[in-house]
Amino acid sequence: MVEVVGINGENFIINATLIEKIDFIPETKITLTTGKYYLVKDTKEELINKVIKYNQKIIRGVTSE
Repeated sequence: MVEVVGINGENFIINATLIEKIDFIPETKITLTTGKYYLVKDTKEELINKVIKYNQKIIRGVTSE
């Protein structure tokens, strides 16, 4: 799971394993494999880093910080 900041400024968590694609239109649009999408304030670099960090935790078997 990764925490993102919605367009309205509120933080929420999405399941990183369900991310199908990310568009920059200029907002960041995260589309999930379910077809649902979210507009967020996070930048391209922020999202990439969050997903990488999440995947590293999964590979190491870390379930909490």
